[in-house]
Amino acid sequence: MIAEVLSDVTTRMGKAVEVAKDDFATVRTGRANPQMFQKILVNYYGTPTPLDQLASLNNTEARTIIVSPYDKTALKDIEQAIRDVPNLGANPTNDGTIVRVTLPELTQERRKEYVKLVRTKGEDAKVAVRNIRRKGKDDLDALKSEVGDDDVARAEKELEQVTKTHIDAIDDALKRKETELLEI
Repeated sequence: MIAEVLSDVTTRMGKAVEVAKDDFATVRTGRANPQMFQKILVNYYGTPTPLDQLASLNNTEARTIIVSPYDKTALKDIEQAIRDVPNLGANPTNDGTIVRVTLPELTQERRKEYVKLVRTKGEDAKVAVRNIRRKGKDDLDALKSEVGDDDVARAEKELEQVTKTHIDAIDDALKRKETELLEI
């Protein structure tokens, strides 16, 4: 019973860390990265569809991404979806077969804004991990009558260790992203 609760908590916290890392990857740095376009939804025949399902993304230069749609009729929709993304600052150009997205150089002020954004995303991820810990603690407390106070106390210590490990993983990813953002 206790092992199941701890296993579930560990799995869910691991997923929260992965979501945080994915969120960090969507924040642009000075270099173009296809992962930045991962969460862009394109209105494709009335259905919001992820961009990576509609087109291949290639990084040709340091600040340029080439978007090659599988269906050429979606070119305008893809171009519009990229243009509508806040915080990207890109102005895509459409040549009839591909969409070329050139990202402008980041100013120091813009870099600091992105650091704040990443810190906010990191804090949201930590809150998610803490919420998972709280739910796990409630589940363990519910087992007290079945397994005993000593076992629950040991499990709670293990829960705290698992939580600390996952919070540290988020902090490490956050530090790497901040360093990447402030690097010129």
